[in-house]
Parts: sequence; structure tokens; C-alpha cells
Amino acid sequence: MTYPLFCMGNPLLDIQVKADNELLARYNLKSNDAILADESHMSLYEEIIQFHDVVYVAGGASQNTARGAQRLLPPKSVVYVGATADDKFSSQLVAAAQADGLTTEYVHIHANIPTGTCAALISGHDRSLVTKLSAAEKLTVDHIKADRTWNLVEGAKVYYIEGYFLTVTPEGILEIAKHAAAENKTFTMNLSAPFIPQFFTKVLDEVMPYMDVVFGNEGEAEAYALAHNLPNPKDVKAIATYIAKLPKVNTQRERLVVFTQGVNNTIVVKSDGSIQEYPIIAIPEHEIVDCNGAGDAFCGGFMAKLVQGEDIAASVAKGHYLAHAVIQQVGPTYPAHIKQD
Repeated sequence: MTYPLFCMGNPLLDIQVKADNELLARYNLKSNDAILADESHMSLYEEIIQFHDVVYVAGGASQNTARGAQRLLPPKSVVYVGATADDKFSSQLVAAAQADGLTTEYVHIHANIPTGTCAALISGHDRSLVTKLSAAEKLTVDHIKADRTWNLVEGAKVYYIEGYFLTVTPEGILEIAKHAAAENKTFTMNLSAPFIPQFFTKVLDEVMPYMDVVFGNEGEAEAYALAHNLPNPKDVKAIATYIAKLPKVNTQRERLVVFTQGVNNTIVVKSDGSIQEYPIIAIPEHEIVDCNGAGDAFCGGFMAKLVQGEDIAASVAKGHYLAHAVIQQVGPTYPAHIKQD
């Protein structure tokens, strides 16, 4: 079986609660950020599962994107690969993916390690994500090169990988990126969070020459600029232009840099330096339920149209459409009316 869109990342079960400033301060967390958990955060998970309003949502950035893209595409268009344990959390992830029509190929890590989780702390329209990768970080390049997974890689035409996955197996990402370049297929990645360009600069720079589409937001653009000593870390257009013009391995495809900016226009810059701005779909503040997963949803809509060969304007429009729908839901979930065009 071949799937046009291959997505890969860290499958996580989101544990979502409403958080106050006291909780954020106690764990030294910013209200709008995404980090990897360390020892100081271990008690956070046990604490929040006791909250009366706790919600469990199938997550993981790339998986959110894959679910959204599959909603908009014909059946069996998208496959998602990641590592989980063989436990109840993994079963919940499979069920959630199947509800959206997504095919998952989880590599089960047979060790005393649970499926990964993410504490999603919601305060107002902000979300602080604290990720405990657990089984997800055990995926290796050998798992990717194994026949079962590599056959899916070879059968795909377009690839989407979250930046978070650079913390797991940059070697595995490079294997897929090199295949895409050699076969003139489309390879895309998301910066995912400020800490990726900030602390994983070297591996990000190693993969960048293979990226045909680079996704991110204004915070990640700023982190990239600071890590690369660019002159104005607040100038999103200039940062996007810098990235767009970086050298590429596959010169048969131009590079697109797509930066969302919350309520502000989405910026798209091509390799030739041309810049386009696209306004989002306006929404009254009282209709916004939860912004967690909005960026992933945008990428899901964009990737669906990219796979179908649509132009940039149509891809951005569908990204805005899907993000607009998701922010009116609890967590990165897709309402029933989101379906194939």
C-alpha cells in the first residue's frame, strides 16, 4: 500500500487542563511555549491528572497535521509513523487517528517505557506544552530503514516532519530528506518550537538544505534569527527571506518559507525573494475556545492542497480554514463538518 503523504514525528497523548499563573510559576513555565520536560516537571503530570477538568487528546504535532490533512483528502492518502509503547495510551492514539481516517504505523518500543505524553496547560488563548517523549524518543534510523517503514517512505510523494523530531533521530530525518531530493519529491518540515532552532541549531542546519517547504510561526522565526545572529530578530519577512534563499540540494524545486503570525497575516516567501501576505479568517474573541493545535491544523490544510498540486494561495487558504475550525474546539480536534472537498 502506498500513501501520497508521509508524516513522521512524536506521537503523544495530550493531557490538557486549564492552568493559572501559580501553576505556571511553580514549574517555571511560560504561558505560551513548548519545551521538553526535565526532572523538575515530573510531578506536573501526576498533579494535573487530578484536575476535575482534565481532557485527554490524541496529539503530537505531526500527527495532528496528518489527521487534518487526511480529513481533507481521499481515503488512504496519509500515513503517520512514530514510536509508542504497546499500552493503553497507544491504543487511545490509534482510535483517535482511525476516527479521522488516518493510517498509523507505530513502532512499538518493547521496554518498560510508556507512550509519550504532553502536558497542555491552557491559560486564556495561550498554551504551555511540556512534553515527556518516553517511547517516542526511542525511534531510530534503523527503525526507519526497516522494510516496513522504508517501503512507506519510497511509496510517498510528499513528506512532512515536525521539528521536534530533530531531538530524536536527525539521522533518520536525513535519510528521508536525501531520498526525497534524489527522487525530486517534496520534503517539508516545521520548526515546531523556539527551542528547536535555539538549542538544536546544528542538526536543523544540516537538514535545511533538503527542505522544500519550511513552516513556522513568529516566535520560532525570532529564535532562528537569534541563533543565526541575524540583524533584526523581530522582522519576520526578513527572516523568512533569509531562510528561503539558503542553499538547496534539490535545485529543481524552489523553497517556500511559510510563517504564521497568530492574528496577523501569514507570510510566504519564495527562493527568489518574492513575498506574499495572506490575511487569516477573522473570528470574534468570544468564539475562540482553545488555540492548542492551531499551527498543526494550518499545516494540515496546507499539506492537503500541496499533495493535490494546488497553488500557494489555495494551500494557505485551506490552512487558515482548518486552523479557524480547530480554535473553536477543545484541543487539536477536528469537527465533523471537516471532510474531503
